[in-house]
Amino acid sequence: MKRLLTATGFFAVLLLAWHWACARGIWSPVLVPSPGSVARYLWSEAADGSLSEAVFVTLKRLLSGYFIGIVVGLPVGLLIARFRVMRDTVGIMALGLQGLPSVCWVPLALLWFGQSESAMLFVVVMGTVWSVILAAETGVRNVNPIYVRAARTMGSRWLHIWTHVILPASLPFIVSGMKQGWAFAWRSLMAAEIYVTILTGAGLGQLLHFGRELNAMDQVIGIMFVLVLIGLLADKLLFSPWEKWLHRRWGTDRAT
Repeated sequence: MKRLLTATGFFAVLLLAWHWACARGIWSPVLVPSPGSVARYLWSEAADGSLSEAVFVTLKRLLSGYFIGIVVGLPVGLLIARFRVMRDTVGIMALGLQGLPSVCWVPLALLWFGQSESAMLFVVVMGTVWSVILAAETGVRNVNPIYVRAARTMGSRWLHIWTHVILPASLPFIVSGMKQGWAFAWRSLMAAEIYVTILTGAGLGQLLHFGRELNAMDQVIGIMFVLVLIGLLADKLLFSPWEKWLHRRWGTDRAT
């Protein structure tokens, strides 16, 4: 409760400072709209259903690409951890491509898939898969060898060791990589929605782009607030509780 009150007070002070600066005319309203202007935009978009539709379209694209990235990334990461030749080839490639800015995949997506949903899906997958691969490899390689030796002493075989010892023990690291992959997927999708123009539904990134084109800063900042809110909810309601539970389960929890 104390942490909640602290956070609430902090953001309330920021909101009041923002309102005061706009009321005093420190910034031009064209460049920095007032909190009331942003709130009115969000209310109007929510009232006519445009905001909820954009959120649905964006989340559908995000979850589809994110799921594919996990399905592809996890087994590849496990193979990299198991075989040195994979680590020296695919592992190095994944390490290099993880640092590639998401927007770099957009031209390739447009050339290969055109103005389509497949182009956006490709960009999201590319933004997700490398982090998941590296996290799976790191998780497996950081499993305490005592766990494996104890399992072998008790008669466990290769497949049983992997499914009942190595994979569960590496889950805290894998979840951390999934969390990072989620963040990269968000960035990738925003880049794709801004630069890939299709007629199958306007997502949050496209609303952000339209606001920029129209110099409607209330729309730009409003959509940014929505993106931040979705990211916080995903972290606080899904990834953080799961990550903390796994760390407690395997005795790797750290003081926070």
